[in-house]
Amino acid sequence: MFTNEAALEERLATPSPALVADLARLDGDLLVLGAGGKMGPSLCRLARRALDAAGRGDTTVYAVSRWSDRAAAEALEADGIRTVAFDLMDPAADLSALPDAANVVFMVGAKFGSAGAPSHAWAVNAAMPDRVVRRWPQARIAAFSTGNVYPLVPVASGGCAEDDPVGPVGEYAMSCLGRERIFAHAALTRGTPVALIRLNYAVDLRYGVLADIAGRVRAGEPVDVRTGAVNVVWQGYANEVTLRSLAHATGGDAFTLNLTGPETASVRRLAGLFGAEFATVPRFTGEESPTALLSDASRCHRLFGYPDVTLGTLVAWQADWLRRGLPVSGKPTKFQVRDGRF
Repeated sequence: MFTNEAALEERLATPSPALVADLARLDGDLLVLGAGGKMGPSLCRLARRALDAAGRGDTTVYAVSRWSDRAAAEALEADGIRTVAFDLMDPAADLSALPDAANVVFMVGAKFGSAGAPSHAWAVNAAMPDRVVRRWPQARIAAFSTGNVYPLVPVASGGCAEDDPVGPVGEYAMSCLGRERIFAHAALTRGTPVALIRLNYAVDLRYGVLADIAGRVRAGEPVDVRTGAVNVVWQGYANEVTLRSLAHATGGDAFTLNLTGPETASVRRLAGLFGAEFATVPRFTGEESPTALLSDASRCHRLFGYPDVTLGTLVAWQADWLRRGLPVSGKPTKFQVRDGRF
């Protein structure tokens, strides 16, 4: 359990021996593009600590973002991370001004509001990656993608594997597939080593599917079960796997990885668990559909091991976090959306 945000950040920034060993073998500096988002600061801290533990204190971790929140940038600087204020979407921005690096994590993305401004989603998710691969053509690149590139599949199927056909629903998902295609094209035509990370859904207690469900149960609000099953994964594991995937990045055929937990979790069941935690009876709206957005992360677990935090532990942590009145982002995941309109 966590008594405050500092304790949560400490847990998120604690590297495993496997991550330390992998980063010890990875040459060159690390550049994180879009480091100011929900996962970026903890990924940067995790990388810095793993590199230090590996005896790589001379390796620089660069965190690139607009950094409208200067306090967040200053906190990273205090932890030994070099922050760079840069607007990647500025049409006049010259990416050559950014540091050279042998390793790049691409975390930039546009999701919410994409239904009303689809051109912006395409500009961020698909056009910007072309500028990135032209700027760092020889770098190892781990690029965040999403399980939304897959179609909705039967709940009993176990989810889509990496070799299954894609079938994005809606402009956001299509633009994310566009992002993948740009990175994959660079791997194929330039030999850029690329790892594509199809993530859904990360949990860090301040946000995520579990926070969405738990918050509604605790407030006595109905939980929408039309999307009746989800995948979730601890954010610390997601960040660790992303960093370790740099060692698997390949030219030619890009390395593609589903990143999520091993369970197909019932939304109704999760609500019931939170009801027990809060001593309340959950309310529901809608009826479960036979399909959901689900991914099979067997390849991930085979390569990197199972998540070190179980779903049951995440439920207990999430309930305790809300009982303590600790901060939440107030930004729902909208996991219930079935038409791709975010």
